This record gives sequence, C-alpha cells and structure tokens, in this order.
Amino acid sequence: MNYEKHITVLGSTGSIGTQALDMASFSDYQVDALAFGSNIRLGEEQIRKFKPKYVAVSHETSAKDLKIAVADTNTKVFSGKDAVCEMLEYLHSDVCINAISGFNGLRPTLSAIEKFPRIGLANKETIVAAGEIVMQKAKEKACEIIPVDSEHSAIFQCLEGNRGKTIRRILLTCSGGPFFSKTLEQMQNVTVADALGHPTWRMGAKITIDSATLMNKGLELIEAMHLFAVSPEKIEIIIHRESIIHSMVEYNDRAVIAQLGVSDMRLPIQYAVTYPEREISPCEPLDFTKLGKLTFFSPDRPNFPLLSLAENVAAKGGILPCVMNAANEEAVGLFLQEKIRFTEISDLVSETVNGYINIDHPTLAEIETANISARKLVRNKII
Repeated sequence: MNYEKHITVLGSTGSIGTQALDMASFSDYQVDALAFGSNIRLGEEQIRKFKPKYVAVSHETSAKDLKIAVADTNTKVFSGKDAVCEMLEYLHSDVCINAISGFNGLRPTLSAIEKFPRIGLANKETIVAAGEIVMQKAKEKACEIIPVDSEHSAIFQCLEGNRGKTIRRILLTCSGGPFFSKTLEQMQNVTVADALGHPTWRMGAKITIDSATLMNKGLELIEAMHLFAVSPEKIEIIIHRESIIHSMVEYNDRAVIAQLGVSDMRLPIQYAVTYPEREISPCEPLDFTKLGKLTFFSPDRPNFPLLSLAENVAAKGGILPCVMNAANEEAVGLFLQEKIRFTEISDLVSETVNGYINIDHPTLAEIETANISARKLVRNKII
C-alpha cells in the first residue's frame, strides 16, 4: 500500500474487534478510534497500545472508571448509549470495522455510513433487521459495505468481476455446529458449555450459540440477500464440517468458484480493509496435503427448526426479520443465563415470529419498536 490506512474499530474488546486490532498491529494501520461496552481492563490496554484519538464506552460506570484510568493519555472518552454515534461525528477514517454485537450495532452502522467511505461489517444483525434501509443509505452516500463474516467475505470474493444475472446460486457453507447429527431429544439437556463448544471456530458466546441452533446460518441467508441483491431461492445452505471452503458461487454455465482458507477471521477482516488489494497476512497457509477430505451434507431442518423459520422469514421480509432477530437475541441471552433449555430457544423464537403481524417496508422507527416489543414477548413467555 502507498499510504498508511486509518481504521476505526467498533466492538474492539470482542472476538472480531481484538482480531481487527491484531491485523492493525501486523499491518501498521493507524487506529483512530475504538468503541466497546464495559471491558475497561482490555480497553485500557488497547488505548495504551494503539493511542486512538477517541474512545466510546456505552456503559456509563465503566466509562467513568476508564476516564480516570487513561487520564494521562490524549484519548478523549465518550460515554453513554449514544456515545458511539457521537464519537463517529469526529472521524474520517478510511474504514470503520463494525463488530458491535447484535441489534445495538444498527445505529452505529447508519452513523458510520454518513462518515466513512467504507464499512467492514461484522454485525450481521444490522442487515437482518434493517437491510433495505442500510443498503439504500449506503448507496446514497457511496459508502462501500464489505462483509467481514467469513462466509460473506468468501461470497464477495467469488463474485468479483461476475455480478448480476450470471449468478445461478450462492452456496452458503455451514459447519453444522457442536450438535451436528443430534436429535431434538438428544439436545434437550445440553449445557451452556456444551453449546459453546464449536468444532472449528472460536467466537463470541452469542454467535456460537447461534451456530449451535443453526440460526446463524438463517441470519446469514438474510444478510446475503441484501448484500448481494439476490432472492432467497438463489441461496443454498450446505453443511461443510471442516470449515475450509467458506462459501461458493455457481454461475449460469455451471462453473463453481469457491474461496478456501484456514479458519482464521483475520483474513476477511484484512480484506475488508485492503480491498481490492491483497496484502501479506499473519494467517497460516492452507496445507492441502493435510486436509484428508472435505465433506458436505444437507442441513437437518427437522432437528434444527430455526433454519426453516429463518428461510420462511427471508421469503416474507418486512418487519419479520427484525422480530426474529430480536426474539433470538433475547432467547439466547436467557439460555446463556441458564433460565431456559437449549431447545426452548427455537420454541420461543418461533412462537414470537408466528404471532407477529408483518409490516412491509418498515421505517427505522417501526424496526426499533419491533425490536423492543419482540424481546418483551419472549420474556413474558417464561414468566
């Protein structure tokens, strides 16, 4: 690269955020700003290492403690629920990596679109809940949205130079999670620790549980629809246990292009920053002589019902993707708190979605209202 890249990392203390900063250290990117929730110990370490101009901390008490801890630095600390959006007003980085978890990433994404030429988006819930609004605004502001999810980064790479009507189908790969081949009965009494035991990736708790229920793949299907402007009928989900092929695209001539690599999120993070260039990375090379075999299976929809629910919601659109996402976030949170069983996640999400009246082309206000009401519905079901 001919000049130093400037990046902002939202969700800097989470799994994607820490790996983004690892890439920043490896590639000598200038980190302009950070945002995180309440992990001030790690946040302070990041401030002292990367010396950002600004930091946003959503948790008020943590922000107060952090201001005291970094009073000897030149970093300005924003605090409160609107801290991220307020901070973004001061920034002009080349790329904003949005790794904030869940629906909370929506407003920061919309704010970042106003200020940055490119967003490396790891927050799929932003697109699931408000895909039409986000993609339209990005188009109006000429802001590139480059996906950071390994699967969507793979699709993005496979589509380079081949957009539009030549696509026959997108093959979205899925590891199958820790309960591959298990029945609903066998999953009745699985523990939180069991569900967090992903076979190939090390991720945050919420996304790991989503991988265990296969909801993550349902969310990714909806995300792919918006990112690549394709109908759900053109997206096929395939279980690929080894997580070596990150996704594929089949074209009208039946040629299939796949993106392969080791299970390392630093690769898609780096590509979101350097695109269209490819720079040297710290990722391990893929040794084909040690792979042994690559396996593929159809998803087990009867025993993982959230996948079918997500496919139905993708076809209907409207407010339902937001409702499903909100209900799922709430149910997963309850499971992580050991207040419900693993199999009750799908029950609660399905009941909430199936009882909700759809709204076509919802406004941002309607989406935010649905997010709140869907969560209340889930909580009320377990009282």
